[in-house]
Amino acid sequence: MKISELKQQFHTIFQTMETPKIFFAPGRVNLIGEHTDYNGGYALPVAISFGTYALVRKRNDNQLRFYSINFAKDGIKESTLQSTAFNHQATWENYPLGMIYHFQQKGYEISHGLDILFFGNIPNGAGLSSSASIEMVTGILLHKLFHLNINPVDIVKLGQKVENDYIGVQSGLMDQFAVMMGKQDHAIFLNSETLQYEYAPVELNDYSIIIINTNYRRNLTDSKYNERYKQCQDALQSLQTVLNVHHLAQITPEKFLQHKAVINDPLLAKRAKHVIEENERTKKAFQYLKNNELLKFGQLMNESHISLQKDYEVTGLALDTIVQTAWKQPGVIGARMTGAGFGGCAIAIVHQDYIIPFKTNVNEQYKNTFRYDATFYDTMISDGAKEIFL
Repeated sequence: MKISELKQQFHTIFQTMETPKIFFAPGRVNLIGEHTDYNGGYALPVAISFGTYALVRKRNDNQLRFYSINFAKDGIKESTLQSTAFNHQATWENYPLGMIYHFQQKGYEISHGLDILFFGNIPNGAGLSSSASIEMVTGILLHKLFHLNINPVDIVKLGQKVENDYIGVQSGLMDQFAVMMGKQDHAIFLNSETLQYEYAPVELNDYSIIIINTNYRRNLTDSKYNERYKQCQDALQSLQTVLNVHHLAQITPEKFLQHKAVINDPLLAKRAKHVIEENERTKKAFQYLKNNELLKFGQLMNESHISLQKDYEVTGLALDTIVQTAWKQPGVIGARMTGAGFGGCAIAIVHQDYIIPFKTNVNEQYKNTFRYDATFYDTMISDGAKEIFL
């Protein structure tokens, strides 16, 4: 949908001719480093060219009115600046409400009500961080509209508090960080414990990143995401009886092999094994990107998926079908699930000469198994959340 069409929708929905300010926050895909962020490890995400638009105007009262084109049947969602606490009856609007609530809790003055129209072209529930995108677009518009003295990383931290404390998903902050801090044609090598980061150039040359949506929906709050978080904490507690560490990702693969016997439950040992080895893969992947060694990078992607399938058990038949079919296609140098798993999306790095047959062949195999199509997206690596000036 064009911005001119969004502006017309804004005027119609909110019955005003006032010109709204326009903001955008991308989605993200994680190239490698999955389920490491809440274990103190490294991730390597990129911001993508799909995302969430927010058109907004200040009101003269304390009313908050939200409208999403993606959930048009819900109509306008209404609240006030005095009623931003979590609402069990609310749905998608808890994400912008949660951001306003946590800004208020931190002492930032939101002095006027708002009319906000949202439109996202990220497939909802696909694992491309549609929730982080709406959180960060809300955060950046609050920052700009009310001239708040807040830096981007603090907005990221408030987005994580929305997920953890407001929504109830015990996620790390990699998603929000990538959405806010993304840089065109670069990946972010993020240390989730210290929040130190470096940019690595992603020089794809004749290759493209293809996102493949399984169209198998999952809801993180209802999924086994929180279960995996607890399993990692339980494994860590066992290892802390012999190692002075705060996070699983502080443990090297060699140290883990030496001490894994202290974990009594073999299932917990598998969970820890994935996190520790995935963290090492991510560090190697960062070096490969810096050295423009794309083939070696692709091999690490494949190894990551196998670990997520066998040790962390978060892939499932839909993602495995797509990834394993992708591996067999000419022109593919790497493919893996991306995001939390349990459905959602995979990514593949595919030579541009083979993209059309790649999509045809992968979808044919997928449809034979599931009786419905996958969806394919060619994406660019983009900048993070920003105001759009026309």
